[in-house]
Amino acid sequence: MNYSFLDFLGLLGAVGLFLYGMKVMSEGLQKAAGDRLRNILSAMTRNRVTGTITGFFITALIQSSSASTVMVVSFVNAGLMTLAQSMAVIMGANVGTTFTAWVIALFGFKVNISAFVLPLIGLSVPLLFAKKSRNKSIGEFFIGFAFLFMGLDLISQYVPDLQSNPEMFAFLQEYSSMGFGSIAIFLAVGIIVTMVIQSSAATFAITLIMCSKGWITFDLACALVLGSNIGTTITPLLASMSGNVAAKRTAMGHLLFNVLGTVWCMAVFVPFADLNAWITEAIGQGNPNALYQYVNHIHATQPDLYDHLFDNSLPSGHEVLRNIAVMQMSVSFGLSIFHTVFNLVNLSIMIWLTNVYVKIVEYLIPAKHTEEAEFQLKFISGGILSASELNIAQAEKEMVVYAERVRRMIDMSRNLVHTPEKSEEFNHLFSRIEKYEEISDRMELEIAHYLNRCAEGRLSNEGKLHIAAMLSIDSEIESIADCCYNIGRALVRKQQATVQFNDTIYNNIDTMFRHVEAAMDQMISLLGDVENVHEVDLLGSYNREREINNLRNQLRSGNVENINNRLYEYQSGIFYMDIIADLEKTGDYIINVVDTIKEQFRRPAGGR
Repeated sequence: MNYSFLDFLGLLGAVGLFLYGMKVMSEGLQKAAGDRLRNILSAMTRNRVTGTITGFFITALIQSSSASTVMVVSFVNAGLMTLAQSMAVIMGANVGTTFTAWVIALFGFKVNISAFVLPLIGLSVPLLFAKKSRNKSIGEFFIGFAFLFMGLDLISQYVPDLQSNPEMFAFLQEYSSMGFGSIAIFLAVGIIVTMVIQSSAATFAITLIMCSKGWITFDLACALVLGSNIGTTITPLLASMSGNVAAKRTAMGHLLFNVLGTVWCMAVFVPFADLNAWITEAIGQGNPNALYQYVNHIHATQPDLYDHLFDNSLPSGHEVLRNIAVMQMSVSFGLSIFHTVFNLVNLSIMIWLTNVYVKIVEYLIPAKHTEEAEFQLKFISGGILSASELNIAQAEKEMVVYAERVRRMIDMSRNLVHTPEKSEEFNHLFSRIEKYEEISDRMELEIAHYLNRCAEGRLSNEGKLHIAAMLSIDSEIESIADCCYNIGRALVRKQQATVQFNDTIYNNIDTMFRHVEAAMDQMISLLGDVENVHEVDLLGSYNREREINNLRNQLRSGNVENINNRLYEYQSGIFYMDIIADLEKTGDYIINVVDTIKEQFRRPAGGR
């Protein structure tokens, strides 16, 4: 057959449909699970065994080791999981990804794909119009499952028939008879192909089809599958590029796990491939090496029959087609067994070296200790947005960091009140407040941008409400930073006007600062665990707000009396009241955050 550019585009579309099916299936599951998936994952990674089991089941469910490892990177980035815990989950994910291979092996060549794909879509579409969000997500899951197998069927149709293209066949022949060199070349091809399409499952599907049709030998197919284990690490690596140091270390650990596993496997590749062929034969599935030999024997002895075999002109009940169908099952089982045994052996070796992995990646990616690193977003980044529902945890963590940094501005403002005017220390401290205010503005925009990008993803209704609430909190915290900066500016104007405060003013300002600092600390405590806020904590925050308002009213009335009694100058009272007003506004913004937490995050009392 002549393989045209249109056929190549058809292949790209088939691979795209396969990947899209996995994406829709993964997102549907995540959306249906909502917070439960996040809570389960964080609870089941307390030791290496439970972490490995978690990684296996999560990957088996969402049919993508890339997606599950990106989630792990996100959790480490959010501080919900340690680097050591993440290594165990990643090891489990590598075994879990073999589940896809078994699904393809068991169903891809035994079941008529079109016989169940369209009925499954037909049954799933009504769920998309259901009132309950959970039912919609279940419908998306099944539609994604159908698309995955539809893509697999189309890949089989559009993969180029190398046997019918002599020039391409000659090119491959040149590199397929070089012994161990051929194995290394096809290993590299597996790495590159998987890096490009970012899915080891898709590479496995293509490899399985190519091998089942007798285009490449079983051992070269094994090399392609082995290479896909390294190629699949590109997705979490890309996701971690703009993450924090812990996220980069997690992605590097994933790469290291697969690379070191491939090294020992390549050292014993031929006997290891033979072992898996023997296991396949021992369980009654036939010799996976037989298909390539059988097809090439036909090509050498019966060229006319060979031509008819690949142009689909043989009758469906032909003996040769029946023999090839049996051997196809043998190859599919052989590759699935190879993929599974490799990952199980790799896991059994590497799980005991978790701490060694941690030390190696910490050495390869050292922590940065520059002052500027302090002012970068700690938990969120634009590169990790594979699962919007799960990214909410990162945004919650980042909001706490944001509030803590703004809390430092309150301390700096209070110190500035007592810093000698026209001194180098005063100028330096005001410059720091200015810098922090600029950082606060930048953080507000970056967090808001991140939340908006999350909102564009697939979210449960609860997730959408949380995003809206965090956008509101983000704005309120930035307003607190503005108040601190305004206090600094008022003190600068006071210095320029050569106005002096007496002890009464200083004591009153300190009292107001103490109330505001206590309210801010209470707010940060609530932000640290927004879903488990107790009524007593909320009442404490509202009481502090009332105290701030009452104190402001008292000081305002006392200011008029003090000026009338000439306790201090009128202009001193103006600057004094400006500072008090900004502190009272700070209390208002703090209570706005508390209100948002109460209304949008706190669980009902019966749920605690």
